[in-house]
Amino acid sequence: MSYLGVGVSPGNVPVYHGSNLKVVDKKVRIAELVLRCVICGLAVLAAVLIGTDTQVKEIFTIKKEAKFTEMKALVFLVIANGMAAAYSLVQVLRCIASMIRGNVLFNKPLAWAIFSGDQLMSYLSLAAVAAAAQSAVIAKLGQTELQWMKICNIYGKFCNQVGEGIASSLIVSLSMVVLSGISAFSLFRLYGENKGKNSARW
Repeated sequence: MSYLGVGVSPGNVPVYHGSNLKVVDKKVRIAELVLRCVICGLAVLAAVLIGTDTQVKEIFTIKKEAKFTEMKALVFLVIANGMAAAYSLVQVLRCIASMIRGNVLFNKPLAWAIFSGDQLMSYLSLAAVAAAAQSAVIAKLGQTELQWMKICNIYGKFCNQVGEGIASSLIVSLSMVVLSGISAFSLFRLYGENKGKNSARW
């Protein structure tokens, strides 16, 4: 409504001040930076745990070495963790540079690129963890219908270390899912702000 030609906002219309948006944005940026650091560290840890895991057993005078390359799902998991670590490191550097420069918002093409990258890495890490977990269950319990014997009773140390790597990878994949939500919020907020600016002109 108006009074003497001056627009007055009704009391039930929420008003957002720029300072509040900056506080929210700062918290989101800090949460993003922390999550990306966690992902980078745990992805490297998982890749090292699985990639360096070996155990040699002597069965009837025959030495047999268990290593991650014997299971394609573990190879896929190591590659996925390496990609997640490299991607997260690049994003950590971007976050730090953005905070140093004091940029609050970024342009839409960059926001779309980050959103797409986070989505891709989320799906990749979840698929790798699911495949490795299925292989780990078969290695632990066997598959009698297909005459696949369980091997964890023979290579106990190898299976335990692989389990630790899969657990770290699971945290990485869940953190990537959360990051996808944060990047989606950052992306679509840009469109919401433009809508708010257009309505403010009226």
